[in-house]
Amino acid sequence: MNEKNIKRISKFLSLLLRHQPEKIGLQLDSNGWAVIEELLQKSRKHGFRFTIDELEAVVANNDKKRFTFNNDKTKIRANQGHSLKTIDLELKPIQPPEFLYHGTVAKFMNAIHDNGLQKMSRQHVHLSTEIETAMKVGSRRGKPIILTVKSGEMQSEGYEFYLSENNVWLTDSVPSEFIVLKS
Repeated sequence: MNEKNIKRISKFLSLLLRHQPEKIGLQLDSNGWAVIEELLQKSRKHGFRFTIDELEAVVANNDKKRFTFNNDKTKIRANQGHSLKTIDLELKPIQPPEFLYHGTVAKFMNAIHDNGLQKMSRQHVHLSTEIETAMKVGSRRGKPIILTVKSGEMQSEGYEFYLSENNVWLTDSVPSEFIVLKS
């Protein structure tokens, strides 16, 4: 399957599994799982056709590893990034590394300075262990600014961190006193 088709299906899956399953009448369980047969059938009904083989290719080849199958490949879900407040990914708090990184752009810096990093419409703030990943994230909206988050210090003060299945670090918010600019 070509890269263009993988990207097209991945975007469609992100919309359905992270934000708007109702767009095709798809039911997600409380942990964000969709039954694959229902996903394929309802997608076809709404004019978006893809096969189980194409779905497997998307899960295997998505550059951000956004999706995962259950053990018997009868269900699929997004690993993180949900705007749906009813989804519980069953994440357990875990000790983060001393520092994590977040990519942003200049237009958000005043708000970040005043309010720290907020999850906004999502369930969590997304952080990475690599500066390169934060650069990619920030680059989507312009010239990236890399923020260093003192995650070890945050955790020692009672903030919880979670690690998604695709190795994105998640937390509820990052107060500005735990943020430093990466020079």
